[in-house]
Amino acid sequence: MPVFILRRLLQSLVVLLVMSLLVFVGVYAIGNPIDMLISPDADQLDRARTIAAFGLDQPLWRQYLLFIVNAVHGDMGRSFAFSTPALTLIVERMPATMELAFSAILLAIVIGIPLGLWAGLRPQSALAKAIMAVSILGFSLPTFWVGLMLIMVFAVQLGWLPSSGRGTTQLLFGVPVSFLSMDGLRHLLLPALNLALFNIALVIRLTRAGAQEALLQDYVRFARAKGLRNRRIIGVHVLKNILIPIVTVIALQFGSIIAFAIVTESVFAWPGMGKLIIDSIRILDRPVIVAYLMLIVLIFILINLVVDVLYSVLDPRVRLAELKG
Repeated sequence: MPVFILRRLLQSLVVLLVMSLLVFVGVYAIGNPIDMLISPDADQLDRARTIAAFGLDQPLWRQYLLFIVNAVHGDMGRSFAFSTPALTLIVERMPATMELAFSAILLAIVIGIPLGLWAGLRPQSALAKAIMAVSILGFSLPTFWVGLMLIMVFAVQLGWLPSSGRGTTQLLFGVPVSFLSMDGLRHLLLPALNLALFNIALVIRLTRAGAQEALLQDYVRFARAKGLRNRRIIGVHVLKNILIPIVTVIALQFGSIIAFAIVTESVFAWPGMGKLIIDSIRILDRPVIVAYLMLIVLIFILINLVVDVLYSVLDPRVRLAELKG
């Protein structure tokens, strides 16, 4: 196990280094933020001072090496627009995005698994066919359009829920969260549901396929032959065996939810990292863009590392295959 984990850590470091190069070059080679940060009436001397102050007069390779050295010490650069450490700006908005992502995952699990089980256990019923039809819509409908429809129906027409903002927050271990207050929950529900829609459809299909496959296995037939109740067969023999791939996919999707929460946060004016990156792209605030993208890359790498380790714990054959390879 230590050798397996060490190999995965080394692979993760290599991936992180390669992605840092691609992200840095891709962001710093496009556009000129100086045109947006200083007045068009500024003379050449002021322009040259600003370029030197931001370190943009250095060759790209030297800027990258300086970025790597500073990143190792936890410094991802200072925002051009706010003159604040880029990582600080992102961390301040991270709780809002993480709360939205966790809420979306929770909705996907709570809604998707029961509906998927029903569709898998009773595939010919009218409800099962309706569930699968809705799951197709979950895959097909654009997130921004669904968000606008949710606002139109539940906020404008019915007036049940607010259309934007985060609402009242309360501190939980020093972190502001919305779900501890009723006003915060009302603000959280629509964006969380909008962000969860695709994952609900994904979990429904995974659960349905897993349940139908598990019902054909010998251990389920033996359980029925022993006279076990149907509820116990489903809860112990079927659900337990299909949860591993479902949990794995959900864990991997968690990184995607954080990365692609930008659309939902923009539609619902949710004050998270997505709204910050949109504003930063608009003014070419390069340090914030690079810090955000590197944070997303790091989240994906950590999630994949945890999933690989869990797989090796749950299935020793994975670990042995890696060692032989």
